[in-house]
Amino acid sequence: MIRLACRIATALLLLAPVAAPAAEAYPSKPLRVVITFPAGGPTDVVVRLIAQRLTDEWGYPVIIDNRGGAGGIIGTEIVARAAPDGYTFLVGTAGGMTINPALRPDLSYNPFRDFAPVGMLVVNPQILVAHPSLAARNVKELVALAKQKPGQLNFASAGSGTATHLGLELLKVTAGIDVVHVPYKGGAPAVTDLIGGQVQLLWVSIPSVLPHVKAGKLRALAVSTAKRSASAPDVPTVAESGYPGFEYSNWNALFAPAGTPQPRVRKINAQVVKALHDPAVAQRLSAQGADPAPGTPEELARYMRTDHERWKKVISAAGIKPQ
Repeated sequence: MIRLACRIATALLLLAPVAAPAAEAYPSKPLRVVITFPAGGPTDVVVRLIAQRLTDEWGYPVIIDNRGGAGGIIGTEIVARAAPDGYTFLVGTAGGMTINPALRPDLSYNPFRDFAPVGMLVVNPQILVAHPSLAARNVKELVALAKQKPGQLNFASAGSGTATHLGLELLKVTAGIDVVHVPYKGGAPAVTDLIGGQVQLLWVSIPSVLPHVKAGKLRALAVSTAKRSASAPDVPTVAESGYPGFEYSNWNALFAPAGTPQPRVRKINAQVVKALHDPAVAQRLSAQGADPAPGTPEELARYMRTDHERWKKVISAAGIKPQ
């Protein structure tokens, strides 16, 4: 009888479902975030601020890996080839994820195939500034002046194919004007020559010129984003100035390698959104000229597609070639 009872008990144990192992804690080790710019720049400052919040939340360090060079291609390729385990991420930009793919068909990565969107971090509104000698105090007056003097006005940029260049090309296409492009090797010399009156117009990041605007050395005409920027709330948008639908920005967003488990993508997204909603974080970002833009992975994917199509049209219309 005892032997029969033991056999029954053994059979029941064999038939009993095996308990699932405890879900693996995530994260359980340091995370790596690749930035495609050298340390110390605006993107670096923004990401380190958010990374510190994630470190504080989880107790594991978020390690920043600065991989500048080749217009962001080097750092982007590193993450495209990384293991999709939720421990390596890319801070993608408009240049690397939507402009370069529209400009360079020979890229070794495809932002829509090789990456899993995690979420937008910030948008960096650009501001259209003019030398005070230019007889235009807003976008409407600028367009009217450009149409009176086709090919006689000029604008500077930080280089051919950069966001500062494409922003004016977008305005040219939108408003139907003809102005001459003067490319520089970086934004700083372009700002210097604009202040000196050697060039007349420039799209540029707000913090780099706001002191000059306040001092009367430059005149602010508009900001590039759909909404006014917290960094320059008195400056109207181009859309407000008579061109609804005009929008562009330098933006930063978080991406993981394609194939990263969605539960991990969602967990990172939730923590980033939480950090971006913190008023103290928003205030510090605003000081950098960056507007927090928390959102879902799906919203980032849709925005990328829209941004990519925007720049494809502009690049084709302007006949821009990679340098």
